[in-house]
Order: sequence, then C-alpha cells, then structure tokens
Amino acid sequence: MFRLDYNGRAAFHDVNVIAYPSAFLYLKCCVLDTNLLYSFSPPAGAAGVLVGHPFDTVKVRLQVQSAQKPLYRGTFHCFQSIIRQESGNTMRYLGKDTPTNQFLAGAAAGAIQSVICCPMELAKTRMQMQGTGEKKSRHKVYKNSLDCLARIYRREGLAGVNRGMVSTLVRETPGFGVYFLAYDLLTAALGCEPEDPYMIPKLLCAGGMSGIASWLSTYPVDVIKSRLQADGAGGAYRYGGIADCVRQSVRQEGWRVFTRGLTSTLLRAFPVNAATFATVTLVLMYARGEDAAAATAADCEPAPAQHHLQPQAQAQPSSL
Repeated sequence: MFRLDYNGRAAFHDVNVIAYPSAFLYLKCCVLDTNLLYSFSPPAGAAGVLVGHPFDTVKVRLQVQSAQKPLYRGTFHCFQSIIRQESGNTMRYLGKDTPTNQFLAGAAAGAIQSVICCPMELAKTRMQMQGTGEKKSRHKVYKNSLDCLARIYRREGLAGVNRGMVSTLVRETPGFGVYFLAYDLLTAALGCEPEDPYMIPKLLCAGGMSGIASWLSTYPVDVIKSRLQADGAGGAYRYGGIADCVRQSVRQEGWRVFTRGLTSTLLRAFPVNAATFATVTLVLMYARGEDAAAATAADCEPAPAQHHLQPQAQAQPSSL
C-alpha cells in the first residue's frame, strides 16, 4: 500500500486506502508529515466512498434481506433490481417524459456533478500544462493528479481546489441539458427500437451527435474555465475572475479565442459519447429486460371478450 522514502515519509501506492479508518490510523503512525496526511485524506476518502458506495449498497441489501422471502437472487440481480426500480429520480419527480423534462433532468445532473468535476478538471489542466514547450521536462512540479490537488490545497486552501467552480457550473448545467435533450430527440427521430436490427449503429450516431451538440452549446464557457484553472500554475495570476478573463482574452485575441481547440474537441466528442451513450442504453435495456419480457407476455395474452369491441390505441414508439 505504501513505502517509506528516504526522508521517512510515506509514499502512497494506493491512496484510496485512507478511506478506511484502520488504514488511516496505521498510516498516521508511520507518516512524519501528518499535516499532509490530514489535508490529503478527506478528498481521497471521498473519492473512495463515491466509487465504492454502489457496491456497498448492494452488500447491505443482500445482508439484511429476509431469508424466508428474499428480494434478490444474488449480487447481479440486486444491481439489476436497483437500476430497474429506483433509477431516474429526477425524471420521476418531473413526471411526464417530455423533451423539456429531459433537458431539466440533464441540467440537474450537470449541476450536481460539477462539485466533483471541477477539482478533477483542475488537476487535469495543471498536469497537462506541466512541461509545456519542453522536449523533455526536467522539473515536474506535480507527480500525479492527487499530488497536484494536495499541493494546491496546501498553498491556496479549499478555494484553490475549487478554482473555476462557477464557470464549471455554467458549462455543465446547460451542457448536460442539451446533451440529454439531443439524445432523446435523435433516438426518437432515428427510430431506435429494441427490435430494430440497426439499433446499435443508430445509438452510436445519436450519442456521438449529442456529444457534439453539447460541446457546441457551451464551448466558449469551457475556454474561460480552462484559462481560469490554468492561471496561477506558474505562481502569478493574470485574471481576476470570469469577467476579467473574458475581457482580457477578447482584447488580446479577438472573438475567435472562444473557438480555440474546438476541432480537436469535436473529433474526440463523437467517438467518446457514441460509445458512452450506446453502452449505457444497452446495459439499461438488459437490466430492465425482465420488465420488458413481462410486459410482452402480458400483451400476448388474449384479451377478455368485453374488450374486443373497444377501439385499440395505436402503439407509439417507446423512448429509450
């Protein structure tokens, strides 16, 4: 899990171990620089909890279910049941599945994940800026992303770790709304139905185009966010905030500054989002397969005689 370097301090091989109290106490006894450990353990513990909590939920439900009337047959069935019965809380609260509600649900997801996304993208930006213009970087300020966040926290505190939070929120909230709205409209327009033999290519196309639409809608904000998060990497700060960053950027480089890097972003957006949305949709369809089979069986049952005279409603395409 760790080793001692030449100064007697612990060098972590698996930082997520700090999420567990026993490991934290053990490392605390071994690390001379306890201030580093205390400043480093909260984000590491939070990351471990975020990754492990779904598995812990399954564990607890399997542990406490009734032995006489078990709800779940095993780990995978428990995952399936939770996804099938309890996913989509925002859409359930909004009620009807409409394009407007798809946008609102996506915007809510984008706003919530900004809290996690901002520090991660700050570390990514600082790591990517490290060694710029050098054929071979001789001096690296940051060893890795976690070391980057730890150094920023020691120097600037919690505000430094969350640098660019407002611009991230402004980007993610409408961006995710457009993301899910575009995917909903495209899957409906392309006719992505489970029985369609070309469903997977259509899902890939819808997912890729949704990613492109999302980036086009918020790319100028992303430029400002990247500049704010890269600012101060060398020790000096150029921008006093979002408005100052916009003002200086436009004055020095013109309005085309908001399209810098757009081509590479769109080239990346299509394959990444095509794979993401297609995979998620297929997994959810498989996880909800039992409900679909039950619904199909119910449709195949002969209807009572008194219903034969009633006009049958025309089936509408289902939304994936």
